[in-house]
Amino acid sequence: MAAVKKLLFLVTEDGYFVSHRLPLAIAARAAGFEVVVATRIREKAAAIAAAGIRVIPFEMDRRNMNPLRELPTLFRLWRLYRRERPDIVHHVALKPVLLGGLAARLAGVRAVVGAVAGLGFLFSGRGRTPLAARLVKGLLPGLIGQGRAIVQNPEDAAMLADCGVAASRIRLIRGAGVDTAWFTPAPEPPGIPLVVLPARMLRDKGVVEFVAAARRLREQGVSARFALVGAPDPANPASVSAAELHAWAAAGAVECWGQREDMREVYAACHVVCLPSYREGLPKALLEAAACGRPIVATDAPGCREIVRDGDNGLLVPVRDAAALAIALRRLLEDGELRRCMGARGRELAVAAFSVEQVVSETLALYRELT
Repeated sequence: MAAVKKLLFLVTEDGYFVSHRLPLAIAARAAGFEVVVATRIREKAAAIAAAGIRVIPFEMDRRNMNPLRELPTLFRLWRLYRRERPDIVHHVALKPVLLGGLAARLAGVRAVVGAVAGLGFLFSGRGRTPLAARLVKGLLPGLIGQGRAIVQNPEDAAMLADCGVAASRIRLIRGAGVDTAWFTPAPEPPGIPLVVLPARMLRDKGVVEFVAAARRLREQGVSARFALVGAPDPANPASVSAAELHAWAAAGAVECWGQREDMREVYAACHVVCLPSYREGLPKALLEAAACGRPIVATDAPGCREIVRDGDNGLLVPVRDAAALAIALRRLLEDGELRRCMGARGRELAVAAFSVEQVVSETLALYRELT
């Protein structure tokens, strides 16, 4: 009998693992892997353990990008990999890809999968120094090595190739997928139309432009409600502060709903979903919105345009353009039939191209390539 292969995930947050990678981990376990996840423990460890997956507490500071200060983290990762001796490590997000990739090389782990997304923010010069970007570009090819890099959109694939990662090592797998049996269409609720922006409260998610568009539409007399659904992320330098959210809500520009666990009910309660992000990998919130049959207004940016087909299941607007965003939102707010048609097309697209089953199947095939 063949020995059981061990698959180890390295993810910064247990909540992210549950929302984006748990179905994959469960499928890998069903396929015969021993599955382990190393992550920061907050509120979701019990949910992971209940799925039969062993959890290793591992703290990693997402804010710190100083290489010297990361040496203790690198040493802890090296010890972890030496102790666990995984057959495959799957690093999720850029920092785990960098530190985990180096630790894997030092520990002799040969099969490495690095899932990277939203690389444009790092290399655009907004939020990271040019020196850090050059360092990352120089390290990525060696850290991917003979393993595989997973990207979520063609732009990120091209960026990795420009960094020197061999095209044969890059795999395009479109996001985390969506459970189309759970996220299902519901009729529009009666009453004043509601637009929601479901995301972490980050400036590069287009939160500021969303608030500005909401103000414009209120000034124009458009009858609608606008809600921010998500929490600030203090570990991210682009985070909006709680004080800013409170001020926006107090001024009547938007409603601030905070973090919600019942996203299916949030989509059922709204009429339009909006994400004016500057750049994405492949936003899970938009996959869920499409699966729920809601029309989407998003930016014509990498990641967003993978899901939103302009004029078909939603509308695309330029990045950082609150005026264009307001025009697109008004068009949908004032045309119920257009909303219903676009929502139906979004549901068809989610089922055909973005189901969690398809993403899991493609990723398990990648594991088999490496073992």
